[in-house]
Amino acid sequence: MVLLHVKRGDESQFLFETNSSIPVETLTSELVVIFNGRLKVSRVCTEIEELSKHGTMLPPDMLGLTDEQVEELKLVDEWGEKCVPSGGWVSNADPVGRRNGRQPLKKMQDVLEKAVADAKLMITKKLVEQGTILQLKMVQDALDLLRGAVMIVYPMQLPPHDPIRMEFSNTEDLEGTQASLEVIEPCKAQLWFAGKLLPNDAKLRDVVGGNEKTKIIVKLAKVNEGAPGREPVVSEEARKQMMMHAYRRQEELKKLEQDDDNQYLNSSWSDSRSLKRQVHGLDDVKFRFTK
Repeated sequence: MVLLHVKRGDESQFLFETNSSIPVETLTSELVVIFNGRLKVSRVCTEIEELSKHGTMLPPDMLGLTDEQVEELKLVDEWGEKCVPSGGWVSNADPVGRRNGRQPLKKMQDVLEKAVADAKLMITKKLVEQGTILQLKMVQDALDLLRGAVMIVYPMQLPPHDPIRMEFSNTEDLEGTQASLEVIEPCKAQLWFAGKLLPNDAKLRDVVGGNEKTKIIVKLAKVNEGAPGREPVVSEEARKQMMMHAYRRQEELKKLEQDDDNQYLNSSWSDSRSLKRQVHGLDDVKFRFTK
């Protein structure tokens, strides 16, 4: 199996394993699904952290309004009355006015927080350093874990306008958000290797050969983004080691310049009578003068 180290720009994303006979178009599609899936897990984790602190999302017509404005407009969060966390809630107002301030109790907070921590570990970029291959099933398992935790805390489900529920149902609207810039549309995805764009009508072996034990670095990009930067000739770790070696060498040269040119005369190897003393066994003889 060919091992792919997938990057977005210069940032490592995940490891993926495939065979050399796979069409580039199919490969690109599979990589994009996993890439976007990781982004979805990250978005859900962020929202669940807010859910654990401040409760469910307010209706769109109440977002960002103060209590006085809500009362003046006679607006009511009907979904907030229906979607109550298990065991009850305590008041914890959302400073940005997105959520209703009904924070789940500590036990239910722990359920949500543990699910978030476990889900992040399942799709973390550190898997690359560990040499662990990321599969689509692992991404789906992370989403299922988060969905299950939310169902435990909110058995009546979340309001239909809550971004967490929308993410789970794949109806999220990311238009105008930073997240929309991160997502790659499958039809606009490109795969690059060694500074060259891989043609969709080719197969992977046409580019890297038929060796199934090959490991390569590929980069995902969007159409019209241009070619991503090439990989450096030496790794970052190797570059640091080279700089450290150069610095130590520079310090050694400075010390040599500061040394007296005749200092070597004090060394044992520069004594012309050293060999003679060793032959006569006088090398370690010391004389002490007494009055």
